[in-house]
Amino acid sequence: MKSDWEGAEEGRRAAVRAAAELAKLRAAMIGEPITLANEFAEATVFKTHTRNGVRLVIESPKSGQWVSVDPLELESLTWQGPATFSALVGSPFKPLFDEDPS
Repeated sequence: MKSDWEGAEEGRRAAVRAAAELAKLRAAMIGEPITLANEFAEATVFKTHTRNGVRLVIESPKSGQWVSVDPLELESLTWQGPATFSALVGSPFKPLFDEDPS
């Protein structure tokens, strides 16, 4: 079967891996999740235990996007100014920096 677009099959495999990882994080949840929402966005956060220690998982139920951050990554948010958050909000679903090592 021909893929819809170049890389489609790789994208599907990545989505399956990400869903499996999120399921593992949810299975190790500590306490209850908290949902914050307003007219613009909704996010659910929960604490989880991993083999590398405790992490915070932040999910966007509407988009299905999620991120898991350790205490240092979470603390680093406090080091940022408003311009950083404006740049993140101004370019949704796009990293601030190119993560391609090539």
